[in-house]
Amino acid sequence: MSADESITSWALAARGGDADAVERFVSALHRDVLRYVAHLCGDPQSADDLAQDTFLRALSSLHRFEGRSSARAWLLSIARRAVIDSYRYAAARPRLHDVPDWQLTVELAQPCDLPGFDEGVALLELLAALPEERREAFVLTQMLGLPYAEAAKLSDCPVGTVRSRVARARATLMDLLAEAEAPVARAVAA
Repeated sequence: MSADESITSWALAARGGDADAVERFVSALHRDVLRYVAHLCGDPQSADDLAQDTFLRALSSLHRFEGRSSARAWLLSIARRAVIDSYRYAAARPRLHDVPDWQLTVELAQPCDLPGFDEGVALLELLAALPEERREAFVLTQMLGLPYAEAAKLSDCPVGTVRSRVARARATLMDLLAEAEAPVARAVAA
């Protein structure tokens, strides 16, 4: 049984009231949901809240899940709606002031000595340079491991479009990496 099939079976069992299945379902998808909402919203500080909102929405509507698609795709579509709703809510609220210094303060407060931290920051910067549609397709298929068909369903576009977006995202990322490494290669050669 594949991981997606197991997760879907846990969701169906959770729908029937199995508390252990609820725990397995949430544990299996928590990291994927967290990464997905962080990439969609671009704000790591609100990603935890959005992931929590996603699971609250999913668990309260689990009785309507029938298993026609994978539970992962179903949950990620809920996550996408949660991010969109958060944008709508934020747009409706007045902003008192927008000070760019708070972002620098938050970035400086982040731990920098974690293994892979620098590579993670570099990846986020590279992904941020991609157009939104290509970034979403790349994150869904290459980072979260969704099949192209499920990514297409989540993105409301044909599978071929998702494939094209991923290919273009890869090419752009390769170009950006080559540009970033060119000064280092010149410095080493000198």
